[in-house]
Amino acid sequence: MSNPEFIMYVGPMFSCKTSMLLLTLEKYKHQKKRCVVFKPVIDDRYSSDQVVSHGGASIQSIVVKSGADVLKVLSEMEEQPHVVAVDEAFMIPGVAETLVYLYKLGITVIVSTLDMSATGKPFGEPQMMMPWATRVEKLTSVCTVCGANAHYTYKKTMGGNEIEVGSYETYEPRCFSHNTVINKKPIFQDV
Repeated sequence: MSNPEFIMYVGPMFSCKTSMLLLTLEKYKHQKKRCVVFKPVIDDRYSSDQVVSHGGASIQSIVVKSGADVLKVLSEMEEQPHVVAVDEAFMIPGVAETLVYLYKLGITVIVSTLDMSATGKPFGEPQMMMPWATRVEKLTSVCTVCGANAHYTYKKTMGGNEIEVGSYETYEPRCFSHNTVINKKPIFQDV
């Protein structure tokens, strides 16, 4: 592809990131582009080998543990894809470096990912990709408390790992006012 794109759909849980990735892939398929889709091995919420939106839309995918796995799979293909898509990129160590490399080769990259954890920490992989992105769409969901735009993910039970696979039973979208982890008031001290 002579003028590749690097598209990122980011935001909290339940903000239609995966749905947007699937819709974008549909466009490229209509353009007769060869597309390859990857997902992290730890994300088995709805399927072990498909990317599935919370709404039920799906596409066959290749399961990987790392960015190196993505390169290995692509190196074994007969034809280089025009488009590489990665769902839940924040769960795949080393994927940022791999996707930037592929973009530099002229391959269009599409990513759907959380950009921040439920504890308010930015995820490293999306952070490393964003400077290369030609388009970043920060999506919102609906706050489960008040119905306002939700920009953050709230974990219903704290503890566990920073990356913990779950769905409605574990997480919910919240606005700033109703996310008691994100909106803690800082304590300013004299320095």
